[in-house]
Amino acid sequence: MKKVLHFILKILAKLVIRKYQPKVVGITGSVGKTSAKEAVYCVLKDNFKTRRSVKNYNNEIGTPLTILGWSNSPGKNLFRWLVLLVRSIKLIVRKDTNYPEVLILEMGADRPGDIKYLISIAKPNIAVMTAIGPSHIEYFGSLKKIVKEKSSILKDLKDKDWAIINRDDPELSGVIDDIKNNLLTFGQREDSDIHLMDVKITKRDEKYGTSFKLRNKGSEVPMFLPAVLGWQHAQAAATACAVGVALGLNMVEISKSLSEYEPARGRTNLISGVKYSQIIDDTYNASPQSSKVALNILAEFPSEGRKIAVFGDMLELGEMSEEGHREVGRDLVKLGVDYLFVIGERARDISRAAKESGMPEDKIFHFPFTMEAGVFLQERIKPGDVILVKGSRGSKMEQMVYEIMAKPWESRELLVGPVIK
Repeated sequence: MKKVLHFILKILAKLVIRKYQPKVVGITGSVGKTSAKEAVYCVLKDNFKTRRSVKNYNNEIGTPLTILGWSNSPGKNLFRWLVLLVRSIKLIVRKDTNYPEVLILEMGADRPGDIKYLISIAKPNIAVMTAIGPSHIEYFGSLKKIVKEKSSILKDLKDKDWAIINRDDPELSGVIDDIKNNLLTFGQREDSDIHLMDVKITKRDEKYGTSFKLRNKGSEVPMFLPAVLGWQHAQAAATACAVGVALGLNMVEISKSLSEYEPARGRTNLISGVKYSQIIDDTYNASPQSSKVALNILAEFPSEGRKIAVFGDMLELGEMSEEGHREVGRDLVKLGVDYLFVIGERARDISRAAKESGMPEDKIFHFPFTMEAGVFLQERIKPGDVILVKGSRGSKMEQMVYEIMAKPWESRELLVGPVIK
């Protein structure tokens, strides 16, 4: 039954694409896809009728649902599937003048062949590659195979199509060299087409945020993103700038649009904590690569309080699990993190490596459950402390954020998932 539904969704979505012929922006990578998608949507929505994938709609179900205009999966509800079928047929038979001119589709790949399947539904006119890391490596076996899978999004680009690729990622240098279509690169390297410069965590009008500059062909614009932290959001803005340039927008238009950028939940968002502390909520997902980025943000945060890292398990790392967790433990000691809390069995390897690297044992705490850890930490937080909370989705680290946030009644609007109250 599941395969039948997938097949029906695929056919319906392909028919809609064929009828309306929207520009398709396909975004893939191991990290940064969702932030890039939100930034691209922010840039394009004022200039085109635009739709983006929502939630984690980046797979064989979510992608066609986005194309068909559904924000919630019918799940196991046969009546809702029937309604979806009827409305989709209506969309195909009749002309909907409000159908998007641009579709922004996040394209994930958990296993080999996933990207091929997604682009068979909606072939990108603009193919974006963010960064490559070991996420889902247990299903691929090596980074080289992940690069091969992700870069298949570039297959069959036409003469007028665009490839937009992260110049900073060494794993993508060979991919860039092989591009024969229109190409725009983004990154902090000076040879990037969209050059990202002077990224800093700063405070303006009593709000912490990220400031940076974007340059393209001699045109330079300053940017400030309030309540979001780190270069990955600046990089998302650079990605969106490249997409905007590919679609004919100028830097001034792009800069103005990006001032309204709001990242998806759980992506290094800044949330007020108890006792006048600050929480860096990075609970959407975790890999060794993204964890190191988050730790650098914690280290750079301009506060006189203590720096506290709270980590849950990082999942789907396969044989790299132990070493991946240990890398994070070594890094946080180098960056001067004051206290470490780990939750779960895999995360114990973070604490083991931190101890071996010189962190005092009395500054390392392990808990089996997030709620227990949250209550313990809440009692020990001091004014000015900055707390990074991170873990894979399966670790449900948003519960930890809930336990220490200043306004837990806002959890429904701020956190990535439901919590136990």
